[in-house]
Amino acid sequence: MTKSKRRNIQNVVKRTVAEDNSARENASKAMSTADMMGVVPDKSKGKSPTGLSGVTADSFVNFAFKMGVGADNPLTSSSYGFNPITRIRTQLEWIHRGSWLGGVAVDLVADDMTRGGVDLHGSLKPDEMSAIEEAAVSFGVWNSMNEAIKWARLYGGAIAVMMIDGQAMDTPLRLETVGKNQFKGLLVLDRWMVEPSLNNLVTDYGPDVGLPKFYTITGDAPALPWMKIHYSRCIRLIGVQLPYWQRVQENLWGLSVIERLYDRMVAFDSATTGAAQLVYKSYLRTYKIQGMREVIAAGGDALSGLVQYVDTMRRFQGIEGITLLDSEDDLAVTGHAAFGGLSDVLTQFGQQLSGALQIPLVRLFGQSPSGFSSGETDMIMYYDSIKQQQEKMLRVGITRIYRAIAQSEGIQLPEGFKIDFRHLKQLGEKEKSEISTATTNAISAAHESGLISSKVAMQELRQSSHITGIFTNITDEDIEAAEDDPVPEAEEAIIDPEGQSTKVPSEPEGKGQS
Repeated sequence: MTKSKRRNIQNVVKRTVAEDNSARENASKAMSTADMMGVVPDKSKGKSPTGLSGVTADSFVNFAFKMGVGADNPLTSSSYGFNPITRIRTQLEWIHRGSWLGGVAVDLVADDMTRGGVDLHGSLKPDEMSAIEEAAVSFGVWNSMNEAIKWARLYGGAIAVMMIDGQAMDTPLRLETVGKNQFKGLLVLDRWMVEPSLNNLVTDYGPDVGLPKFYTITGDAPALPWMKIHYSRCIRLIGVQLPYWQRVQENLWGLSVIERLYDRMVAFDSATTGAAQLVYKSYLRTYKIQGMREVIAAGGDALSGLVQYVDTMRRFQGIEGITLLDSEDDLAVTGHAAFGGLSDVLTQFGQQLSGALQIPLVRLFGQSPSGFSSGETDMIMYYDSIKQQQEKMLRVGITRIYRAIAQSEGIQLPEGFKIDFRHLKQLGEKEKSEISTATTNAISAAHESGLISSKVAMQELRQSSHITGIFTNITDEDIEAAEDDPVPEAEEAIIDPEGQSTKVPSEPEGKGQS
């Protein structure tokens, strides 16, 4: 081996030893830092390349470069505070009435959840369905539910009380006891108008177990002051579901939808207001005022005069940039505030609000879709979200309301009666025409084949009219006048020699027999 090769090998060994010692020293410092921060190394885990026990954590941490949560950096100091504006009723009301964004956040979902109505399913006659739907409209059921959902989203909770005439409100509601014309509509009360019985909770097994058994209406409520309401007579709605101990702090109510996006709303409104002010004053000015230090130190009239002077100059400055100065003063710097990037910032804030509310931008801000997106996919996802909330919050309550209405109208509901929320997507004329054609062909085919009678066919056509807008003029008299002809007798099918299927009536008994 030559001397040069031996010297190169020795240099490589020295560098390797030096790097290994340096790695050991850095690992030792990192472990010392972790010990000071209370992070205990887990010696049962795998070893590091240097042979030392590695420090385990729930996330990535690099103490040498102060990276990650737990190291000495600004990220470690970040946290989430407690801003319970749900408990500040007046502030929520100011947001709802003074901020268009706060109003839309509360009202939009409530409007969409109640604007479609429901379809009634079961072996009901058309006139019975019409009577139930007309009663729901006359008593303003959907308007009341719309209001209840709004106040539940704004305040964190609300109830809609079923008003049954002639029954004690503090007794359990049994739908079979509702008499003719006893249902009188719904009374909407937000969480601040009732006092739940926190010491008397529902103990019967079911979806309401653990909730207040009674709600006492406060004295300043719009109706029925100090009346005690049994929970079975209430449609209870909440804003955002909370964990148990947080519900206890809110008197078993939920969270206002405003609380979660409050900081994003403030950021958005601050950005838009700041951008609007830039239009009026888009210049940054620095002035040199002779003897300003002495004026401030002296205070009094001199300081008041200086403040008034600057305020007058600020007030009359406009986008044309005219500024009035004393001859001894000096305008040192004049800079123009840049407008670039404001649109992107506002767009990002808007997208954050859209994500927080789970409402597409095209629906929340009413803006047209941009780029390659038509917005249809976003709206389909939004409608699915509304459908989910309807099933979760409204199905049980709306079903009870419609059962009470049927009892009040003297209509006996059949077994298997149920409701389905109508889809929110509005059909175009072309889509209605296609659906009408397919429905009419299907009903005609069933009638011609003897599966349904003429009377049933007309009932099916009129029932489909609320979707297609066709056959709306079929009256009850037309249906009653239609022949309820029986289903024809089965026909025998034979195959001719050419393989074609033909149908011939069955021969009467006694014929064709020898």
